[in-house]
Amino acid sequence: MSFTTESHPGVCEQPPAASAGFTLNHTMLRVKDPTVALDFYTRVFGLRVLRKLDFPEMKFSLYFLARPAEGEAAPPEDAGERTAWTFAQRGVLELTHNWGTEDQADFHYHDGNAQPQGFGHICFSVPDLDAAMRWFDENGVPYVKRPEQGKMKDVAFIKDTDGYWIEIVEPARLKQLGR
Repeated sequence: MSFTTESHPGVCEQPPAASAGFTLNHTMLRVKDPTVALDFYTRVFGLRVLRKLDFPEMKFSLYFLARPAEGEAAPPEDAGERTAWTFAQRGVLELTHNWGTEDQADFHYHDGNAQPQGFGHICFSVPDLDAAMRWFDENGVPYVKRPEQGKMKDVAFIKDTDGYWIEIVEPARLKQLGR
């Protein structure tokens, strides 16, 4: 059975042949302090660092993180092969660190939700929303919205260490969303 898109104004019903093989690989967030951000995403969400790339001439580093499936083959050891492998994955989070920002006390990135609004959030789906909320509480993760708050129930929003919003959902609870 082939995938059928939902039909809405502006939707191209059949993907163009020229786009065959296109995959959404990653989304990027700029972080003030990579040590703090890496601790959050690897400890709280269990993401693993797939690859780190440094660009000394431009004074920035890129960290690519994802949560490989249990039993998934290990990434290649060779640096070039590992880089190519990283860019072939799905659901990757890229953290970009511009060197020196961690030493600037008043430095922060726009989270996209303050005015003027732009970028909104990233989202993690979890197998058990209640257990995830307990885990976030145990780890002192700040909330924008708990699942029982607001008009949209069973959806939480937390903040990462740079203030970016992260939506937390349990897919099974969302069957009535938008109905």
